[in-house]
Parts: sequence; C-alpha cells; structure tokens
Amino acid sequence: MLIARRLRQLEVFSEVLGPKDAKLNEPGAFQGLVLSGGPGSATCADAPQLDPQLVDGSVPVLAICYGMQAMTKVLGGQVQPCADRRSYGQSLARLTNGSALFDAESHSESLPVWMSHGDQVSKLPDGFTLLAEGDSTPVMAMANEAKKLYGLQFHPEVTHTKGGIDMLRRFAFDICGCATSWTMPSYEQRAAAQIRAQVGDEKVLLALSGGVDSAVAAALLESAIPGQLVCVLVDNGLMRAQEVEQTRQTFAHLGDRLICVDAATEFIDALAGLIDPEQKRKAIGHTFIRVLEREAKQSGEVQWLAQGTIYPDVIESAGSPGGLASSIKSHHNVGGLPEKLNIKIIEPLRLLFKDEVRVLGATLGVNQEVLGRHPFPGPGLAVRILGEVTRERLEIARAADAIFIEELKSRGWYDKVAQAFVVLLPVSAVGVQGDNRTYENVLALRAVCTADFMTADWARIPDDLLANCSARITNEIKQINRVVYDVTSKPPATIEWE
Repeated sequence: MLIARRLRQLEVFSEVLGPKDAKLNEPGAFQGLVLSGGPGSATCADAPQLDPQLVDGSVPVLAICYGMQAMTKVLGGQVQPCADRRSYGQSLARLTNGSALFDAESHSESLPVWMSHGDQVSKLPDGFTLLAEGDSTPVMAMANEAKKLYGLQFHPEVTHTKGGIDMLRRFAFDICGCATSWTMPSYEQRAAAQIRAQVGDEKVLLALSGGVDSAVAAALLESAIPGQLVCVLVDNGLMRAQEVEQTRQTFAHLGDRLICVDAATEFIDALAGLIDPEQKRKAIGHTFIRVLEREAKQSGEVQWLAQGTIYPDVIESAGSPGGLASSIKSHHNVGGLPEKLNIKIIEPLRLLFKDEVRVLGATLGVNQEVLGRHPFPGPGLAVRILGEVTRERLEIARAADAIFIEELKSRGWYDKVAQAFVVLLPVSAVGVQGDNRTYENVLALRAVCTADFMTADWARIPDDLLANCSARITNEIKQINRVVYDVTSKPPATIEWE
C-alpha cells in the first residue's frame, strides 16, 4: 500500500491489485506495473507464481524485493536463501552501471537503502544488467533497459532509502510516461459523476460516526446528490466521551435528514462474552447493518447504504479481488459485513488513503475541526478494550481516553501526533491507593506519528506530560492503578491493538 501512496503523492493514480485481478489482462488498463514485496519466500515450492505475460516487455515493470525475485525466477534467473541471515534494516547499495532509474550524479555513489528480505538473486536473467551491489546482497538492483524491466532488492517507497521517491518518480514519468492526473479536485469531479450515475434519483442512507471519513463521505454525497442523503448517527455505546452530542451539533444543518438512534444496549448485548477481536468486529458489523436496515425501512424508500470505507480498510481486510495480501484484520465496514444485504452499498472514499480523505474534505469545505480529529476505529472502544466488553469497562476506557486527549490538547501535543488513544488491558495489577492495597486494571497509552498510517512511529511525548496523564488517570479513575506507554512502531505492531 505504501508504494501506491508514494505514487499518488506524485499525482499519479495507482491501485493495489491481486495477481488474479481481471484488470491485469485488460489491454491498456495501466501504463506501468510495480511488483511489490511480500511476506513469503520465493524459494518455497508453494510460493506465489508470476504470470510470464506481465514481464514480457509490453509494459514497464518495477519489481521490488519479492517482486524482483519472482520476476527473476519466471525469466530464467536464480534465487536462493540469504547465506548468513535475513537482511533487514539499513544497508548500502553501490551503483555499478547507469540506468534511467537513477540520476546521473548518483551513479558513482553508495546509496543508503532499506532492506527486508530472506532470499536474494544469485543469477541474473538473460538480458539483464547489474545496476547495484552490496556487501551482503550481491544483486541490489538490475535492469533490462530494452524491455523496461527493473528490479530493486531494497525498498524505494520507505523514507530510509535515499532518493527512493525520485526512483519512483523516474519510473512513473520518464519510463512509463505517466501524466499528473491524480488530484483531489479532479477526484471530486469524477467521484461525484460516478455517484450520480450509480445512484440516480434514489435515496442514500449514510452511517455517520462524526469521524473524518464519514464526515467527508457525507459532504461528497451531499455535493453530488443534494437532498437525496439521509444520515444516521448510531449511538452504539462504544464512542468516545461527548462524541454523540458533538456529532449531533456538527451536522445539525441536515435538519430532519439527520436521524439519531440509541442502540447501545443492542451492541453491548451482541458483544457479551466475546474476547476474540475478529469475533467482536463481526458482531459489531452484523449489528450495525441490522440497525441501519431497520432505519432504512423506517425512513422510506432508501435503496443505498453509504459508508466511509477507505483504501487501507479494504486492503487490510484482504479485500482486493484475487489478492494474496495477508489479512491483518477485518474492518466492521468491510470484513465484518454479512454476506447478504437487503440494501445496496456505496463507498465513495474506497480508493482514498487517510491523508487524501482530509485533502478532499478541505476541497469540499468540511470544518477544519472535524478534519483535524484523530482517527477512531469503526468498532469504537470495543477494540480498545482487550477482552470482554462490558458497560463498566466501557466507562473506564471512555473516562481515561478523555483525560489523555485533554492533557495532550492542553500541552499542544494533540496536533503533533497523528493518533492517540488508550487501551484497557485484560489484566490486573497490585497497587497502593489511599494507603490501601488494590488489585485493579492496567491501562496502556498509545500515540503515534505518521504521514499515511501505513507505517508509524511511536510519539516521543515528554516525560512530564506522560507522568501527568498517569497521575490524573490513577487518581480520578479508581479502577485503574497502573498506566504504561506503548513504544512499538508499525511494523511490527499495528497502530490499534486489536
């Protein structure tokens, strides 16, 4: 996904496809192809195989990491496991030959690059030239310039690779001949036209959460089909403190087209006894659809259900047709939906990354306070409470989250981090509160910095601010006697804990 996001930063439309996607066989469907890395080993007998037609020279190809190894094998080269160990982290690539992929000034340089692989190319395919080598990896880059086939063992899409974005720029513009056609104003026009063609004069019901995604989806739909949108704010009992009332005020301009539904008991009952996060997500997804279908019937002739699903939701749920991506987690509005629905689904933001959604929202005139809110998962606090979700545990998590966010805002740190929240853990610890021994809940604080939410680093919040958060939480919430701070990046962790 990060490769696609980097190309879009260059204003080139890019899409993540699985190896069985029908679009790969459509003539002229794309101007260039990037074969990405992956979690598997190219040397395994059951390793995913590359269609030889994809690397026959009919379109330019940039093969990265596993993609380079797969291309090597199908074109007659050889791949073998790394001799000593898996190569992970920073390394140096010594450029040995000139190429359209690298700028002329860097041809004699050793470039810092980021590696993550367990296999390596041991023999180049016929027609290929070695472009770069390294101490632990003999083939760092290779190319068949005549067929415009390029392979990189390192990852140009990460910021740790010097000049990586420039390599992607040269591939997209100089080698593939792409144009800068991907901007939010142009997307708004195309999306609005598609919505009108898809919906016609029928009514659309939008599940409004008050978060960035659903708010921007509402603005786009209202702009495309004015007067045909009905918004439903479902109070599922899993939202942050004051969130229902704030959302009601923000969208009060919709008048009687804003419907507020108190379904907290229904959702909490559906979660009773569930511990596994996937089961919780699916229970929420099924209840969510049941409530919306009921509201659709009561609202009259509503034929469409709109959702604020965005691109990472789809890919993390392995939603790409024919995809081989590992399913990280199902999202309540993707993998958590029932197989059969009595209403048609429309997802106007399905192709956008989170930062693109914010840009689109600004283009549509969405309130900046709404656009600046930290992301909140569709299942809400249910996936920030590890273990069973109960009313008592919801109130504990809700109160602690409010304190954490209030402290971040008071010290000017809320806008410095991309996302911050608390996680109520399913463990208890011994403590001393009011000179008494206690055995109460452990709470984790989580705050990350990221530009695209595909990778993230933990935020270096000042010690005194963290100390103040801990003191307030343990003093004001008697059911918590221990607070910890999560210092794990993504990867290896995800941003959310469930």
